Parts: sequence; C-alpha cells; structure tokens
Amino acid sequence: MDVTRAEPVRRMWVLVVGAAAGFLLVVTSLLMTSIYDVPLLVSYAAATAQCVALPLALRQTWLALALQLAGVALFAWVQPPSDGLWPLPLPVMLLLVAHIGLIGATRPWRDAVVAWWVSALGAIALTLADPRGRELEDGDVSLTLYATTSVLVLFGMIAWSQREAARRQLAEAQRDVELEQAQRALVEERNRIARELHDVVAHSMSVIHMQATSAAYRIKNLHPEAREEFGRIAGGTRGALREMRQLLALLRDEDAERELRPMPDLEHLEELAGSARHGGISVELHVADDLKAADLPDTVGLAAYRIVQESLSNVVRHAPGASARVLVTADEGTLKVVVENDRPTQPPRPIEDGHGASHGLVGMRERARLAGGSVTTGPRPEGGYRVVAEFPMEEGTS
Repeated sequence: MDVTRAEPVRRMWVLVVGAAAGFLLVVTSLLMTSIYDVPLLVSYAAATAQCVALPLALRQTWLALALQLAGVALFAWVQPPSDGLWPLPLPVMLLLVAHIGLIGATRPWRDAVVAWWVSALGAIALTLADPRGRELEDGDVSLTLYATTSVLVLFGMIAWSQREAARRQLAEAQRDVELEQAQRALVEERNRIARELHDVVAHSMSVIHMQATSAAYRIKNLHPEAREEFGRIAGGTRGALREMRQLLALLRDEDAERELRPMPDLEHLEELAGSARHGGISVELHVADDLKAADLPDTVGLAAYRIVQESLSNVVRHAPGASARVLVTADEGTLKVVVENDRPTQPPRPIEDGHGASHGLVGMRERARLAGGSVTTGPRPEGGYRVVAEFPMEEGTS
C-alpha cells in the first residue's frame, strides 16, 4: 500500500477499534461482575487491560498481546469456582478472539499465527497454574471453544487481509504478460521487416551489383569511362549492401559476429559529394575547418550525413542538371547544415508530390528529431530548393 494512503487508513482503524474498545470495556466489566462474581474494581482493571490492548495492537503487536493476556490472566485467577466457562468466560473470550482477529487483519500472517499460538499456550498455562486448584477438565469446554472460534476468525482475517496483495500480484502478472506479448509482437514485426528487406531490397541490390560487375565482360568494346562508371556503381552497391547487413543484424538482434564499419559522419561528406558529382550534378562542399576535427555526438554526425545524402539524392532525382551547394558551419554550440540547389535545367519533378509514397523529407525530420535537432525545408525565392538542419553539438541538449 502507498505510504500516503497507509497512514490515513491506519488512523481510521485506530478510531474504529478505539471506539469499539471503549464500548466493550463497559460491557465486559459489568458482565464479569454481575454474572461471574468478579469484584468490580478487579473486573474494571482486567477489562481495561484487554480493551486497551485492542487499539494498541495496531502499532505494538507484542506489547498489546502481553497486555491482553495479562487481563485474561487476572480474570481467570480471581474468578470464583462456578458452573460458568473457565479460564475464558464468554466476554473475556470474545475480546481475546477479537484481538487475534485484529492482528490477522492488520499484521503479516506469520505474526498472526505466532500470536494465536502464544494465546492458546497462555490459556493452557492458566488452566494448569490455577491458584484455586480447579481440575484440568473444568477448562476443556472453554479451551476447545476458544481454539475453534479463534482459528476460524484468524484464517478468515488473514484471507481478507491478503486480498489486496493477491489483487496486486494478479495485476503485476497481467502487466508482465502484456509486456511480454508486446515485446514478442515487436520482435515478430522487426523480423518481418528484416525478411522483406532481405528478400526484396537486398536481392535487387545484389542483382544490380552483379550486373555492374559483369558489364565489362558482357558488353563488347565498352568505353573506359563507362567501365569506370560501372565500377563505381558496383562499389556503391557493395557499400549499401554492407549497411543493409548491419541494419538487418540490428533488426534481428543477432549475436553473431558481423563486419564492423564506422558509421558515416561529416568526415565522409567529401566522398558523398564525389558520388553525387558522378551522378551528374555539380556539388560545392564547404565544411568549416573547426568541424573537421570536432568530436560530435555519433547521432548528430550520422543524422547530418544522412540528411545531406537524402538532399543530394533529391537533387539528382527531381532537379536534373541543377547545381547544389552544401554548407556546414557551427555557431554557439549549434551545428548548421544547409543544402540548396538551383533551378533544374530540365523539367523537374517536385520533391514532394501526390504520386506514390514520398518519405524523404519525413525521414529527414525524424532523423533530426531523434538527434535533438530540427529541419526546415522549402523553395528558394530565386528558384530551386533549400534544406536547413540544425543540431546541438553536445549530448543531452536540444
């Protein structure tokens, strides 16, 4: 139970039990005096001990039990020989049973069982140590009735007190099952995506690599520039396949050894620009000198590289013949990446249109967000398109 809720509940228990104990104090002392001929002052003192022990049991279990048994012992020792129940007359027995039941409802079950055993052995000891010399058989009915009644009450209270713990354990078990099902569904979805990438994309790229590699042998009288171009296509395809294998391994969470290659960052922009130039566009790349050796977070360097890569790919696809410029600078702890292109020299296709799914700009924004940055895109007033990405240059900032 939460601490903020436990204290008010405990106070409520104390108030209720205290009020009941006050009522029982009067009733028990009067009944023991009128029915069992116990002197009034002694009856009041013994009943006070038993009744005070009830609310005290909520905070001091064993001190309260000792006080309860002291009241029971006082009643047993001063009760005159009679035909009534002994050593536990009915009013005294009811208070003792209530005390054991209260411990069972509010304390750990082990404490409740120990308290019951102490009370039962205490009642037996009172019978054996009777100062008035009564026979042991005189206490059989009282002890049997107490044992039966108190056991039923004790286990009933333990079961009642454990209902909240059982409900909490059931809820935790249900949450564990739901979490396990969610994790299993996630793994299955990742495996499905990995299978699709492997069976469709990786296969197609492997075919491209094979065709580009074998072109020099299949095509007669191939021009040297075309041979070099096919070689670059094959090299780019191999690099893409390596990255896809890493992605598939992450999706499948494989533990097998895999080829480790540094993730691309700002140091690889020159290579990227060269690849774009081979694709037929003029690219100007400017990276601030202080950034070339800067220790950027891996997520920032990778996101910046991928955004430049996607931007240049958009220029190749949608702005044929246009020249592009890439500017990477840093100002007051912020990395700024600007990629812009001029008007295309051929009829362009818009970067985002309604024909089919287009995820390039969405992917840029998602990468930037995961790295703590942002991306703004839009057409230039003088024509062409501009992509601006900004990232924090330190981990944990935004």
